[in-house]
Amino acid sequence: MTVPVLDPHFYPMIEFLETFERDVAALPAKKRNRISLSVSHGGKQEVYAYWAFRDGEDDARNCFLAERLAKTLLWLYGGHRIGVYGSETVFEYLRGRYCAEGARAFDFDFMQGVYEQPFTVEKLAEEPSRKAASYQVGGHLKGCRIGFDAGGSDRKVSAVVDGEAVYSEEVVWHPKTQSDPRYHYNEILTAMKTAASKMPRVDAIGVSSAGVYIDNKIMTASLFLKVDKEKYGDYVKNMYLNVAREIGAPVEVANDGDVTALAGSMELGEGRVLGLAMGTSEAGGYINAEGGLNGWLSELAFAPVDLNPEAMQDEWSGDRGVGCKYFSQDAVIKLAEAGGYRFPEETPAEKLKEIQKLAEEGNSLAERVFADIGVYLGYTLPFYARFYDMKHVLLLGRVMSGKGGALILANCRQVLKERFPALADLDLTLPDENSRRVGQSIAAASLPAGK
Repeated sequence: MTVPVLDPHFYPMIEFLETFERDVAALPAKKRNRISLSVSHGGKQEVYAYWAFRDGEDDARNCFLAERLAKTLLWLYGGHRIGVYGSETVFEYLRGRYCAEGARAFDFDFMQGVYEQPFTVEKLAEEPSRKAASYQVGGHLKGCRIGFDAGGSDRKVSAVVDGEAVYSEEVVWHPKTQSDPRYHYNEILTAMKTAASKMPRVDAIGVSSAGVYIDNKIMTASLFLKVDKEKYGDYVKNMYLNVAREIGAPVEVANDGDVTALAGSMELGEGRVLGLAMGTSEAGGYINAEGGLNGWLSELAFAPVDLNPEAMQDEWSGDRGVGCKYFSQDAVIKLAEAGGYRFPEETPAEKLKEIQKLAEEGNSLAERVFADIGVYLGYTLPFYARFYDMKHVLLLGRVMSGKGGALILANCRQVLKERFPALADLDLTLPDENSRRVGQSIAAASLPAGK
């Protein structure tokens, strides 16, 4: 195994899973058990079925893997119900983890809040089957449109006329540290008014933003981390709708990861696109073979990447080894500090720029930081491939800018070639520099059908 030099204890999820599968396959048939985990909401259901040890044979590994898979399913697909078929032990374990007092209380509360339904873990008498959905989104280019991309460190906006960006800007802002949502509202409105001033009219507004959105309402988003939900709940939930009403145009809001994938699909002219945006956090999105969305969360920031028990902890979810600490500016900072680099008192965005500048200058530690992120990615994409039927992977976000992005790409490809040859031909795409920085806001502009 190729090991990240600055993170030698990295234990990829795919390594544990493949070892588990080999060990189970070596057992006599009578000692193997079929387990199916499902997550469901709104009539949709996704299922992951696999062979495991029979109850009582190796319960520790069975339960550990089931918990990590259940976590993955929840954050990739979304749902307020976990179904367990085939193991009483796994069922009881997951029920104890995914509850208000359990280790996964964050996930329990989050999914209840998003879907506004009680979260349950249920024992299934029959093996579950997939109940999927697909719907078309984006690709609307006619007219005068605003595309807004709400990043955690900067906000980007584009004025787009008949598919061509006539104006784009990036402005630094600090939404995650602000407790008054009027700050967010005014910043968003200012950006959109600026874009509107560059066009004769506004026919539609498209928004790319981290978080979960239902009917263009903000169900949850890290941008409002410091805002009091009890006090400002409805104000925050309807923010994009209210801004659009003030501008006087219809709005369509989508998760930023889905917009990343949409941008790639539009450029390539085909589906099976996984989009990954590496910035303040990790955002994921997926366009299926039909060119549509599956209605998945694709919140890869919270999906397991590293099973090292001492892996960096995510301060929001409380979990360790999840994607937001491996494919984001936090990963850059973590690895640089592990290599002995000491930052002055700066914001995370400024620290990222500092390491990027050093990489451009040929600093060996800075280059190693991005090379190690490439190793992370090379071991993580094969795990994602267990859930996404992907032909193309589009890589966007501030972390992918400049020489650092090229190093990530090269080292990822090397790991795939050496360790996962079946995926060596996976199309990994880095858009040009301008598209990489503002491409999401332009693609966002195509989301709504318009007036």
